[in-house]
Amino acid sequence: MLSQVLSSLAATARSVARLPLPRPSTAPTAARAALGAARPVLLATPAHVAPPASSSILLAQLPARSFHTSIPHSATLNQVMGGMRKPRVRKVKCPHLDGCPQKRGVCIKVYTTSPKKPNSAVRKVAKVRLSNGKEVIAYIPGEGHNLQEHSVVLVRGGRVPDLPGVRYHLIRGALDLQAVAGRMNARSKYGAPKPKKD
Repeated sequence: MLSQVLSSLAATARSVARLPLPRPSTAPTAARAALGAARPVLLATPAHVAPPASSSILLAQLPARSFHTSIPHSATLNQVMGGMRKPRVRKVKCPHLDGCPQKRGVCIKVYTTSPKKPNSAVRKVAKVRLSNGKEVIAYIPGEGHNLQEHSVVLVRGGRVPDLPGVRYHLIRGALDLQAVAGRMNARSKYGAPKPKKD
């Protein structure tokens, strides 16, 4: 009995396998129409819509937080009265002048020195004892000079970039230091008089 049922099922399966498969119909059926109505319509992204930004850009566009992790400390009245706010200490570039624009001094030694790398020259300098008793090294500007030991000079501030330790200049045309002879340009810096017209 079981063998007959199995043989009949096998025959039915063979007959069904021989039948051609139905072609899919291009006409929309009622089920397809209902499915299309339920499915959301996906439109193409328009050209003016920007692509989704990265997470870092989105975080940067977020508004700033309205709280701080640390409280900004400001001075209290008692702290201000006690002298908490002190003025900024400015570095004095010419300390031996004692706040004066110029100081008179006497030459102790007049000599030449060489600048630091990469410059190469023979620079004229003088060691001067100021009127306050302090000793400084001052640069002699201009070409040629008449200084010697015990000459009285006028010292002003101003460093020389390639001479370490030289933070002062001598003023040409003042006291014993003569002006630069034959100077035509920037005469006021070298004490040169205005040339006479013939």
